[in-house]
Amino acid sequence: MAATAALEAAGDHQLAEITVEEPLDLVRLCIDEKIYVKMRNDRELTGVLYAYDQHLNMILGGVVEVITVTEIDPETYEEIYKETKREIPMLFVRGDGVILISPPTRGS
Repeated sequence: MAATAALEAAGDHQLAEITVEEPLDLVRLCIDEKIYVKMRNDRELTGVLYAYDQHLNMILGGVVEVITVTEIDPETYEEIYKETKREIPMLFVRGDGVILISPPTRGS
């Protein structure tokens, strides 16, 4: 059974009918678009999706990687979150580490 999704075209605000038959069809719609990928071990990627396969192996370009590390303050026992960012021109992402794929929020 095919589901139909209506998407708003970015430039001219027209509605287009898109048929989605399986989850990877939604990923296909993001080719050449900026996406957000949540990975295992508190890693997050934002970049342009160039290619993917059925295992969610992906090739991303213009990637910003954010790694979040949680440390415990030894005196107050409070959690301290530290983020490390780096930019990567082209990246191969192995699909078994992917938790979530999403278009980035409009503010990103």
